[in-house]
Amino acid sequence: MSNEPMPSTSIPATATPGQVPANSPAGVVALPPTITIDDFVKVEFRVATVLEAAPAPKGDKLLVLKVDLGTEQRTILAGIRQHYSPEQMVGKQIIVVANLAPRKMMGLESQGMLLAAHDPATGKVIVLSPSEAVSAGSKVS
Repeated sequence: MSNEPMPSTSIPATATPGQVPANSPAGVVALPPTITIDDFVKVEFRVATVLEAAPAPKGDKLLVLKVDLGTEQRTILAGIRQHYSPEQMVGKQIIVVANLAPRKMMGLESQGMLLAAHDPATGKVIVLSPSEAVSAGSKVS
């Protein structure tokens, strides 16, 4: 095993949000403009357990997820159908934005948004989940 430091794939602290320095490795994504802590604390992240999952009737990108947020159940539409089957999602705990205003998509209403990471180098999408099982509705902080 080498004692060589691993190359950094993050954007240097001196980078301006929205720009990627010319010497950055391939696959590095520009940082968006900064927000204040007051903006951030408005977002309510919660753990949800997927109860049901099905392909959306229209299109080929959306899954319709029925999730348990502990005190209520909601429907969330997620553009992950090309990366996850409905069977892979049922029973999975996911992180959601619970206080997002409902939005109509493909004739259906989405009552939240799940969090996922997209790796531009591989094209893979990974749905974010807690590392251990927790109660549905647990606050993420």
